[in-house]
Amino acid sequence: MPFAAHLRVAFRRHWPYYLAEAAGLAFFVLCAGLLTVLLEHPASPLAPWLPMQPVARRALMGLGMALVIVSIVYSPWGKRSGAHINPAVTLAFWQLGKLRTPDAVWYVLAQLAGAVGAAQLLRGSLGRWYAHPAVNFTVTEPGPQGPLVAFWAEFGISFLLMIVLLVALHSGRLKRWTGVVLGLLLAVYIVFETPYSGMSLNPARSLGTALAAGSYQGLWLYWVAPPLATWLATVLFRYLHHGEDLECAVLAGCGPGPASPHTAGEEPPHYPTQQPE
Repeated sequence: MPFAAHLRVAFRRHWPYYLAEAAGLAFFVLCAGLLTVLLEHPASPLAPWLPMQPVARRALMGLGMALVIVSIVYSPWGKRSGAHINPAVTLAFWQLGKLRTPDAVWYVLAQLAGAVGAAQLLRGSLGRWYAHPAVNFTVTEPGPQGPLVAFWAEFGISFLLMIVLLVALHSGRLKRWTGVVLGLLLAVYIVFETPYSGMSLNPARSLGTALAAGSYQGLWLYWVAPPLATWLATVLFRYLHHGEDLECAVLAGCGPGPASPHTAGEEPPHYPTQQPE
């Protein structure tokens, strides 16, 4: 069967999963934009009560986005699709064999659609507020240290993120807390890594905001560093790990049993051995 036919079959069977991925990343981009406007715009209604120190405001941003991530991961839609909401994460689960190639392609396309659509919605609805230099469309760009530092910063945080996710998801004790661990890690990244690369981790998120801003400075590095890092982290983990197998590609953690968010008769993309070609 030609690959295009596999894509059509996958879309007919699994479009709710792709829609969940698009909605999850759109919600993430929308929340990031709104929180940035509230915390950074000089005319924000919260401005009189916000701390002057950038680190303190980034800490508030980190806390807010950690809650956003946790809510996405443990939401019914997040559990359904796996809450990847990131092409680099989808690539890693595809590398692990937990996502069939047609599903991985649709996941990435859905993530791109969600990020681009949400950024355009923010641009159209917030206008000058979203375009203000203090907000700058929440675009991710290399910091004053330059693109090389930004590249390795993105590589490092993406590599560590994937290693932490894989360790947690392969642990019977930790797997159900993976979403919380992810949220806490992102909060730390926002506080300490943002000045170097804008703290993207996510090629789709960076593309969506770049299109809204019409600014593509260093965009290539957000499409190279995170996917390369998550892929290498997955290869290394598979080489070194000899314990419990990964049951599914759901960040909330699950197994194909009573606790699974997938009902009998469904064909979730996370169990490729259960799906006919």
